[in-house]
Amino acid sequence: MPETNRIEYKAHLTKELDLEKEVVAFLNYHEGGLIYIGIDKNGNVLGVTDSDADMLKIKDRIKNNIAPSAMGLFDVVADKKEGKDIIKIIVASGSEKPYFKKKYGMTEKGSYLRIGTSAEPMPQKMIEKLFASRTRNSIGKIKANRQDLSFEQLRIYFEEKRKPLNKQFKKNLELLTPEGDLNYAAYLLADENNISVKLAKYKSKTRVDLAESNEYGYVSLIKATKSVLDKIELENRTITKITSKERKEIRLWNDIALREAIINAFVHNDYTREIAPKFEIFQDRIEITSAGALPEGLSESEFFEGYSVPRNKELMRIFKDLDLVEQLGSGIPRILETYGKDCFQFSANFLRMVFPSAEQVYTTDQVTDQVTDQVTDQVKKLLSVMKNEHNRSELMGLLKLSHNHTFRKNYLHPAIKLGLVELTIPDKPKSSRQQYRLTRSGQTFRNENELFE
Repeated sequence: MPETNRIEYKAHLTKELDLEKEVVAFLNYHEGGLIYIGIDKNGNVLGVTDSDADMLKIKDRIKNNIAPSAMGLFDVVADKKEGKDIIKIIVASGSEKPYFKKKYGMTEKGSYLRIGTSAEPMPQKMIEKLFASRTRNSIGKIKANRQDLSFEQLRIYFEEKRKPLNKQFKKNLELLTPEGDLNYAAYLLADENNISVKLAKYKSKTRVDLAESNEYGYVSLIKATKSVLDKIELENRTITKITSKERKEIRLWNDIALREAIINAFVHNDYTREIAPKFEIFQDRIEITSAGALPEGLSESEFFEGYSVPRNKELMRIFKDLDLVEQLGSGIPRILETYGKDCFQFSANFLRMVFPSAEQVYTTDQVTDQVTDQVTDQVKKLLSVMKNEHNRSELMGLLKLSHNHTFRKNYLHPAIKLGLVELTIPDKPKSSRQQYRLTRSGQTFRNENELFE
C-alpha cells in the first residue's frame, strides 16, 4: 500500500528522523493518521531490530516534545508485516489545535499540517486562527461549582478606584461562561470560595523547622493578593549599613521585583488544577511558586523578553483595572533588572521564583542583635504599654503624650520600621479605624526585656 494523506512510512527510527513533525501534522489534520516505522517510502518492509526499545523512545518523544499534550491522542503498537517486526503509531485528530513542536513553539517552524502525502508548515495566519478558536480548559469556560456567589469585596475595590460596577459587571468582566453561568474566574473573585493561599516562614534554609504559617484564603482573590502583599511588605525589613562614608539603607529584597513576582504568581497561576500560589520565606531567600508551566506557545526566551501571554485573561483584566498590574509584559523585565534569569526555575508543572535575601532573615521567634541595638528608650516605652490593639489616641494617652508629631516620629514609626509593631489595616494606613499591635517579634522583645507596665 503506498503512502496516502493518512499513512506515512519511515524506514528507521533515528535521532535525525523528525518524527515529531509527522505526529504534529496528523494531530492538526482533521482525520488523524498512521505512521509506520520499518517500511520505506516505496512500501518495502524492512522491519525493526528492537521494537520494544523503539516503542519506548517514540512514546517519550511524543510525550515530551509536542504541545499541547498529545496524551490520549496516540497509541504505539507492535505489528508484523511479511514476517518482520514493525511499529505502528496511531494518531488521532486533536481538539486543541494548533499542535506544535515545543522547540519552535507556535510558529511555522513548529506547526505542521498534513497536505497530500507530506507534512507542510502551517501558515502563520492559520496558526493564529486555530489558536483563537481553540477549545481550552480555561477558568472562563469552566462553570463554577457554586452559583450563589456574592461580590461585595470586588465592588469595594472597584469603587475605591472610582470604577463602580454596574448591573452588567458579570458579563462585562467576563465572569460568565458562554452558556451564561458564573465561571471559575467568578468563583475565584467571589467573597467566599475554597481557595487557600499559604504563606510560610521557616527558621532555617530548609522546610524542616516551620516558624510561622499564614493562610490568606476563602476570600476574593483580590483580597488574598493584597493580604500577601501587605504581609511580605512587613517581612521585607530595611537594613541599615553604616560605612565611613555614608549611611545606607537597603531592604531584604528589592520591593519592585518582589511585588511584580507576587502579582505574576496570582495572575498566571493555573487554577484549573485547583492549586493556589505558594509563598515561602527561608533564612536566606524567599520562594514564590505558581502552578502550571509556561503558557502554550511561549518559549523561555520570549518569556524573558517580556512577551505577554496571559494564562487567565479574565484575572489579568481585573488586576489591571484595579492598578495591581501596570501594563502587559512589564513584570518579568522588572524582576530581571535585579535578580536575572537564574532566579526562575521552570518545570513541567510549576514556575518558581527564588530571590536571595540581602542578609539573613530573622525568624518570628527571635529578634536580631542589630534590631535590638536600634531600639530606643521611647520604643521600649511604647512596647511596654501595648497589650492588645490600640488606636493612636489610646497609645498617646497611655504614654502621657500630647504632641502627635513627637509620638509618630520618636515612638510609633521607629517601632514599625523595626518590625516590632504593625498596622491592623496595612493597606489603608490613614484609615480612621486604624489600630496598632505588637508583631510576634515585638512580643518576643517585650517578653525578653520584661517591658511590662
